[in-house]
Amino acid sequence: MDDSSLSGPRAETLAKAWEAAEWPHDPPVLRAIAMPSDTNPEGDIFGGWLLSQMDLAAASIAFHRAAGRCATIAVDGMVFISPVFVGDEVSLFARIVHTGRTSLKVEVEAWRRRRDGEKAHKVTQGVFTFVAIGEDRKPRPLP
Repeated sequence: MDDSSLSGPRAETLAKAWEAAEWPHDPPVLRAIAMPSDTNPEGDIFGGWLLSQMDLAAASIAFHRAAGRCATIAVDGMVFISPVFVGDEVSLFARIVHTGRTSLKVEVEAWRRRRDGEKAHKVTQGVFTFVAIGEDRKPRPLP
């Protein structure tokens, strides 16, 4: 693939859509494509799959801040706003909203976009609490 395939009307349209989007303008922590194997019996993407993607995104931020191992100890304020469908690109945005002596809270938002579309929709949000743990698997102070 050469650089010319990364430009053109479609790329420009997506770039403009990104700039105009009502979603976070920070880069996503994680992106995933919802696959048929991720569905519930009704054919929509299973909420547990979405929750696990959110936990992965939050953990990435938490591990970096804690400079090592962390464990998810709570999920608060989880709200499922709208469904995710097979083929949707799910972008996960995360940021630290609180730090304590051994724990931290990470807010995560999940947004979906049809792969052939330009408009993004927020589908869920929640706050994940992590505790930094040492080699002995006991809480340790954050650096």
